Amino acid sequence: MRLLREIFFQVPYIVAITLCWMLILCWQQHGATFKRLRARNLKIALGSLLLGPVLIVNLWLKTFSGRPRPRQTDVFGGMLDFVHAGSFAGKCASNCSFISGEAAAAGWLFCLIFIIPQPARTALVLPIAAVSILIPALRVAFGGHYLSDAVLGWLSSLVIFSALMALSQTTHSRRNSEN
Repeated sequence: MRLLREIFFQVPYIVAITLCWMLILCWQQHGATFKRLRARNLKIALGSLLLGPVLIVNLWLKTFSGRPRPRQTDVFGGMLDFVHAGSFAGKCASNCSFISGEAAAAGWLFCLIFIIPQPARTALVLPIAAVSILIPALRVAFGGHYLSDAVLGWLSSLVIFSALMALSQTTHSRRNSEN
């Protein structure tokens, strides 16, 4: 199971590199061959990865939350006091539990289902959904996160992706109405 977890840990990075490559290829097209919707969707996907799992989760919440991981708490034999989800009163010094970065990355993978064109979406929806749920489940099973940290991490990516998608559609609609 640890090998599976290590493999799944790399999946969002591999997908992100692939999306960057696809966006570069997209930008190399000009005029009638330029696929505006594809470029927009790729920018939303990459932007939501940077904003959610990278900036908000790993650089802000995990740095300042102070919530120790389950195995670090007195409840599970560790030295630190248990801290409720959302409380910033814990004594974890770095790479804290609230919220799960891997779960946020897994939630981001799930969001990609909504921008994959058909017929590939039909073929990929179940494998992506399964991996997206298995990644945070493994974090909880190995004592790396509480269930609440994994669920909130996963959901955070859906919220951020949805917000960027809505913002992009609003901006796109506004530009079209002005023309």
